[in-house]
Amino acid sequence: MDSLPSSENPNPTFPSAPPGIPTPIVTPKLEPSDEWAAPSPPGFSNGSHQLDLNLFCNETLAGGSSDHHTATTNNDNLYSEFNRVSELFRTAMGLQQSQNDTVPDPDSRAIVPVPPPPENNNGTDGNPSSVAVVTPRQRKWKELVRVTDVGVMEQRHFRDVVRRTRMVYDSLRVLAAAEEEGRMDVRRVRSDLRASAVMRNCGLWLNRDKRIVGAIPGVCIGDVFLYRMELCVVGLHGQPQAGIDYLPASMSSNGEPIATSVIVSGGYEDDLDEGDVIIYSGHGGQDKHSRQVFHQKLEGGNLAMERSMHYGVEVRVIRGVRCEGTAAASGKAKMGSMVMKEALMLRRDPLSFKPMCCLSLDVSNRKENVPVRLFNDIDRNHDPLCYEYLAKTTFPQFVFHQSGRATGCECVDGCMDGCFCAMKNGGEFPYSQNGILLRGKPIIFECGPFCGCPPHCRNRVTQKGLKNRLEVFRSRETGWGVRSLDLIQAGAFICEYTGVVLTREQAQILTMNGDTLIYPNRFTDRWAEWGDLSLIDSNYVRPSYPSIPPLDFSMDVSRMRNVACYISHSSTPNVLVQFVLYDHNNLMFPHLMLFAMENIPPMRELSLDYGVADELTGKLSICN
Repeated sequence: MDSLPSSENPNPTFPSAPPGIPTPIVTPKLEPSDEWAAPSPPGFSNGSHQLDLNLFCNETLAGGSSDHHTATTNNDNLYSEFNRVSELFRTAMGLQQSQNDTVPDPDSRAIVPVPPPPENNNGTDGNPSSVAVVTPRQRKWKELVRVTDVGVMEQRHFRDVVRRTRMVYDSLRVLAAAEEEGRMDVRRVRSDLRASAVMRNCGLWLNRDKRIVGAIPGVCIGDVFLYRMELCVVGLHGQPQAGIDYLPASMSSNGEPIATSVIVSGGYEDDLDEGDVIIYSGHGGQDKHSRQVFHQKLEGGNLAMERSMHYGVEVRVIRGVRCEGTAAASGKAKMGSMVMKEALMLRRDPLSFKPMCCLSLDVSNRKENVPVRLFNDIDRNHDPLCYEYLAKTTFPQFVFHQSGRATGCECVDGCMDGCFCAMKNGGEFPYSQNGILLRGKPIIFECGPFCGCPPHCRNRVTQKGLKNRLEVFRSRETGWGVRSLDLIQAGAFICEYTGVVLTREQAQILTMNGDTLIYPNRFTDRWAEWGDLSLIDSNYVRPSYPSIPPLDFSMDVSRMRNVACYISHSSTPNVLVQFVLYDHNNLMFPHLMLFAMENIPPMRELSLDYGVADELTGKLSICN
C-alpha cells in the first residue's frame, strides 16, 4: 500500500511526519466489536483466522462497591488514572494540557443534589440518604496499532490466513451468484454482500479488534480485490462505500479523527495520481450524477485525512483501476496500478517493452486461441523454442475404445438441470453460467462428442481452450515461469497441463534414459480447498462423488509440451489441478485441467503444488 508522500524526516517511527511534529505514541488496546455487526453464532470462532499480533492491551479500570467511601476512593483513582493517560497522550501529540484541569466532582452527575453527610454529635453512626446516581457510560476507545518486525515465518502465516479467508469468501460468492442465476422472479441480492455477511456472522472477518496503521499483515502489494466488501473482510478498508476509512473522533483517545486508508479511483475532478504522488481532494460535494455541485467540508473523513497529515500518520492507498472487471489493486514500490498499466500496454503492443528480450510473440505457433509470449531479459537461454508445442494431451488409442454404447445428453440448446450429464456429476453442474468452477470434485464429466448440446454449452468450459494471454518468462528464482497479462478470476479455467500419456510399462522403459516424467497421482488434492466451507458449516463434507480410481499413468514432456509445463512449484499455490473427462469415458486417464484458486493479478507468477519437487530449486527439473 502507498503511504502519503513526505519530505525527509528524522522521525524513525513515522517517516511521513512533517518536520517538527513529535512522535505520536500509539498504544494498542482491545477494540470492542462494532455495534452493527451481528454476533457470531455458537460453534464458530475466528480460530486461526484471527491474527495474533502479540499486542498488549490496557486493562479497563472500574470501581464498584456499595460503601460510599470506597466508591468515592475508586472514582478518584479512576479519574486520576484517566488524567494521567490523557496527559501522556497530549504530550505525545504535542497538545497543551490546560493548567485548570481538575478532577471533576464525583457527585456532579447525580440526578438530585447530594446532601452532605449529617454530623454525628452523639457518637452514633449516621446513615446517608439514598439517592439515584447516573453511572457514566464508559467511552469506547479504538487505538491505532502498527505491525512491525514481522519475521519470515510470521509473514507466511499471515499470508496463509489472508489467502484462506479470501478463498472462503470467493467460494461463498461464487456459490451465491450461481444460486441467484436461477432466480428470475425474486429480488436478487448481490453475491458479494451475501458472502461477506455470512463470514461476518461466523466471525471470519480479519482485524476486527484493532485499527492497523500501515501495511496489513498478509496483504501483498498488487493484490487484486474485485469487490469492496472483500476489503472489509480482510480489514484493508472498513468502509463499504466511503472512500476514506478513519477512526472517528468519538473513538479516538485524543478526540480527533485519524484516517487509516483511502481508495483512489479518480472519482473527483481535482484528483491526480502520478504514481508516487497523489493529489486527493477528499470526498463529498457531489450529486447523484457524480457532478461536483458544492464545496467539500473539512469534516468526517476529510478532517481525518488532514489530522493524519498533521500527525504524520501514514495512510494506506488502494487504487481503483478499471481493468476488465478489476475493482481495486493495492500498490507500492512498483505499485500494483503501475504493473497493471504495464500489462495493458503489453496486451496492446507486445513489443512495447524491451523488444529485444521478446524471443517469440507466440511460442504456441497459433495452436492456442491467444498467443503465448516468450520473454527473457536475464540471459540468452531459449530452451522453450526447442520443444514442439502440444495444445492437447495425447492419449493411447486403447483409451478411446468404448466397452459399450456411447452415451451422452440429448440437450439441444445447452444443458439444463436434470439432464444426463448433470446426473453424471452428482445432479448438479460443476460450473456457473460464466464458466467459473463452483467447487472442486474428484473428477468432472463434461459434455463430449456423444452429446447433442452445442459448443457453447455451459458444461464445456475446458474444451474452449486458452482465453488469458500467458507469458513464459525467465526468472532468477524459478528458472522459467508463467504469468498472465490478463486478470484471472478465482475459479476461472486457465489451461490444460498437456503431455504424451504413457502406461506404467512405457514409463519404466523411458525412465531408463533419465527422462523426467509428470505423474498425475502426485499432484496434491488442492481441488478440495476450492469450495471448502467447513469454517462456515460444521456439517460440511468433502466431495467424494464421482469417485476416481488411483491413477497409474505418467506424461512425457521431454519433447512435446505446452505452456503449463513451465509453471513453478509452490506449497501455497494459486492454481489447482482438476481432473476432467469429456472425449472418452475411461476413468483411469483423465485430463489435467488448471483452475485459479484466487484472483491472480496481471504479471503475477502462476504456481502449482506438484507434490514432489526438486529440493534445491523448488521446481521440477524439466522446467529449468
